[in-house]
Amino acid sequence: MSKKLYVGNLPFSTNEDEIRDLFAAYGDVQSVNLIVDRETGRLRGFGFVEMADGADAAMEALNGKAFGGRDLRINEANERQPRTGGGGGYGGARRNSW
Repeated sequence: MSKKLYVGNLPFSTNEDEIRDLFAAYGDVQSVNLIVDRETGRLRGFGFVEMADGADAAMEALNGKAFGGRDLRINEANERQPRTGGGGGYGGARRNSW
């Protein structure tokens, strides 16, 4: 069974290949997903790595390790919770004035 890791505090100049290489020393990397800002196209400084094996060893070895001038923060990713609530508008109920 694979495990997904959250990887935070990434340098903005990194790329998926660098992250894949970093984690591959600990096991089989299935996927790397770096999160990009929709408006600017720049990396947001975090991402996710999915590993078939070796995730625990990678987390233990790499959490707090300096990478690109920053100390990585790595932990097991939580499943994304469904978003609730609706879109825009204003918070109050509309009142009819007639």
